[in-house]
Amino acid sequence: MNKHDENTEPSETQQVTLRGPAELADALPYLMGFHPNDSVVMVALHGGRGRFGGRLRLGIPPEPEEWAPVADHLARSLITGSERRDARPDAIVVYLCQDPAEGESAPRTMERLRPLAQHLRTACGALDVPVLEALCISDGRYWSYCCPDERCCPPEGNPLALPGTTVMAAAAAYAGVQVRGSLRDMEARLMPWGSSAVAQEQERALDSAGAVLVSRILDVDGRGAVSEETLTLARDLMERLGDAPAPGSAGTDGGDDGLITPDEAAAVILGLQDRETRDRAAEWMEGPEAGTALRLWSALARRCVGPYVEHAAAPLTLAAWVSWSTGDESGARVALGLALRADPDYTFAQLLHQACNQGLDPETLRRCLRGERTLREGGGDGGPRERGAPSAERRSGPRAPRTPAARRKRGTADRPGAASRPGNAASRGRGRDIPRLGHRGARSRD
Repeated sequence: MNKHDENTEPSETQQVTLRGPAELADALPYLMGFHPNDSVVMVALHGGRGRFGGRLRLGIPPEPEEWAPVADHLARSLITGSERRDARPDAIVVYLCQDPAEGESAPRTMERLRPLAQHLRTACGALDVPVLEALCISDGRYWSYCCPDERCCPPEGNPLALPGTTVMAAAAAYAGVQVRGSLRDMEARLMPWGSSAVAQEQERALDSAGAVLVSRILDVDGRGAVSEETLTLARDLMERLGDAPAPGSAGTDGGDDGLITPDEAAAVILGLQDRETRDRAAEWMEGPEAGTALRLWSALARRCVGPYVEHAAAPLTLAAWVSWSTGDESGARVALGLALRADPDYTFAQLLHQACNQGLDPETLRRCLRGERTLREGGGDGGPRERGAPSAERRSGPRAPRTPAARRKRGTADRPGAASRPGNAASRGRGRDIPRLGHRGARSRD
């Protein structure tokens, strides 16, 4: 077995030494804050003792022909991001997490993913950063792609330790670090409602609101009025949510959903497609406002049903921003992943995703937003934006409405993992600056 000494620091006063594939596999949920599924996870290591550094996660591309370019892109992203934030990694740990498909065994899943592991090892090696360990985690077992010794790494794999029984679990409990379930569970709380009567009612409300708001928001004079109405209604909804108990799990989200009518949700969802309105909403990022804002953005993301799924990029990115601003990096990463799945071209989500991956401090953006709010409330117009503000592109004005048929030409852009593929608009950082209203109306990409 390959023996490694890796260190992570659940608190400032405690270090944990992890040795070998078993302890590295058990540590993954504590590194991410949740149990990844259908994911590639890469973690940078620094120094002779292997201090954990930057990390990134991407959904496993479904087509094997995508694996080589994706591996090259991920290796470059993690290494260059680590260099900007701290230093070039000395090594990398790779995890491939996927449960077996129907009719497939876990060992078969491991073998199927072996070429992806090899692509990742080759891509990192080409950049002179070795992969110290590459693990597959599937159906409660783990395998090492780096250890050839079947005495310790048998073909059938090794079982993961029982939850809460490892040294990492003990250290995390001592430090107050919690694992918030699986990635699938966390995503479910932000996903649009499925086919149901309430989803159909919400879609009709979005259609009706779009028919009214498109003409207003494309009008120079009406645009400002729509923005103020959107923000006023959003504040009212936040106050309403703040007076109700906060949901504790996915099964209790219906309490928040029941406090918002379909027409109210439609008005705010469509209003947030305007960049300047969304940027002002991003100012609700700390203090008492943050918790209720997060509940509102989450509830609105669930209301982006049917052909309005791309509209979820705005509330999902706002939810990610609030989570990141308040110290919940794992929640931010989950919301950003869904935002980029909904709309891979959404610039605000791209920028926040890059900042999270590089381990940047959200205080820079918080200061910018505080400054704009202070200027506006003091009678100013907010003045020029500082570098790092959520809207990084200049406004080019409204564009003509885009039809559902035109949107379908985007093909595979909504597939999991598309947000970070080489050559995809998200990886190129391209953004468009156009308001997006109904699925029959104009759109925004930032």
